[in-house]
Parts: sequence; structure tokens; C-alpha cells
Amino acid sequence: MSSTTAEPNKTRNLIFIILGALVVIATYLYLIIGQPTDIAAGLGPSALIALAGYLIGAILIGVGAIHRLPTNTLVLIPVAIAINIVVGQLTAALGLPFYFDSIGTILVAVVAGPAAGAVTGAFTNVIWGLTLSPLALPFAITAIVIGVLAGYAARIGVFRTYWLPPIAGLVTGVIAALVSAPIAAFIFGGATGGGTGAIVAAFQAFGNSLLASTTLQGLLSDPVDKLITFTVVMLILLALPTRFKQRFPFVRQYNVLPGTKAKKLD
Repeated sequence: MSSTTAEPNKTRNLIFIILGALVVIATYLYLIIGQPTDIAAGLGPSALIALAGYLIGAILIGVGAIHRLPTNTLVLIPVAIAINIVVGQLTAALGLPFYFDSIGTILVAVVAGPAAGAVTGAFTNVIWGLTLSPLALPFAITAIVIGVLAGYAARIGVFRTYWLPPIAGLVTGVIAALVSAPIAAFIFGGATGGGTGAIVAAFQAFGNSLLASTTLQGLLSDPVDKLITFTVVMLILLALPTRFKQRFPFVRQYNVLPGTKAKKLD
């Protein structure tokens, strides 16, 4: 492909990604400002608006990023989505005060980059919210943020060492908690299933407001959740054959993992 053709295509793809991000942010602001309460009951008007916003945003980001995603990444994304949903459902059923629903998102982000991680996170929550749990739908913004942060963490070399991924997980967890807290408070009244509701109730019993309680619960649960998740992803990657990991251009370009060599891509 000539450079004169590549530049307009690169600009067009960037525009798609920016538009997708703006749609996702607008949907998030609608949920926070409007504070609809009918989402937990199923596909009411607010749920349809949230679904449309996150779905369109994810598609736009995906269209913008698709040119950078090799076939093996496109095959990995559906598998990662299935892992997220299955593990997330199991964790909720066991009543644990954690989530463990972003293992697939972080895995894709580390081997394929921030955009691929964002797409995986967004479609996980859209599909999950549409099929099994409407509670998951509004948190698509959190899943996107996790995918982006994990991808950039991989890009700057966090996963080249064995001790930095847990720290990156803690930081990602704090940011995820701050993004999620208003949704949990204003849309679901702090009751988002699993064992987290009991923690919110405990903080409220000490006189904290609902938003403060959901924020404190998030700051208690999310960092530990992401610390464990980042560590699990690192262990998975260490167990995979080097030849398999080297098949991902993002891994080679940014020397993402121990034992991989940086290679400048066109």
C-alpha cells in the first residue's frame, strides 16, 4: 500500500475510533445524569438507549481498529468474551466480593493493543447484558477503560517483568472503581449482585452516602480484583509457547513480553 493511500486510511480509522469513544462517553453521561432505574428490570427504553450507545460506540472503535487486527486476534476476541462472561457469571453465582470478568479483555489487550482490548470489553458487556444479566450493560464503559489501560500498560513494557503487572492491576482497579461507582449508585442503588452489595450496605450502616459507599466498595474490591486478574493473565502468557505469542504484531512491535523481540512494523 502506498504512503499516499495509507495516510488517508489512517486518518479515517482514527476518526472512527474517536467517534466511537465520544458515543461511549455520551452514553455514560446519559446514564449518570439521567440516572434511569429501569435497566435492572430488563430491556426498557433506558436499556435500549444504553445498548445502542455502547454497541454503536464499540462498532465504530472496532471499524477504526480492524485494520490493525490480524486474523489470530479476530479469532481470539470471541474466545475472550466467552471467558469473561463464564467466569463473571460463576463469580456472581458464588457471591464473591470480586468480579474476575475481565481476564479475556486484559489478555487481548496485552497481545493485541488498547483498541482490541476496548472492543473486547465493550462487546463482552453488551452481549452479557443482552443475554444473561442486564446489570452488565451500563458497565461497558468500565470494561472499555480496563481494556485501554491494559493495552497501554503492555505497550510501555509492564508485562516484560514479573512484578509490575500486579501494580498495574491495582492502578487499573482504582480507576475502574471511580468510573463504576456512579453507575452502581445512581442506576442500581448500590445492589449490583454477588457479594459487593453487602459491602455497600456495611459502608452505609456507618453513615456514608450511597455514592460514597459504592465508591468505597469499589476501591476495596476493584484493585484486588484487577491485581489478581493481571497476575492471572501474566501467568497465562508465561505458559503459552513463545512461537504463539510472537504471532501477534503488537507483541513484536512493542516487545511486550519476556523473551519477545521488538520489531518495527510498517
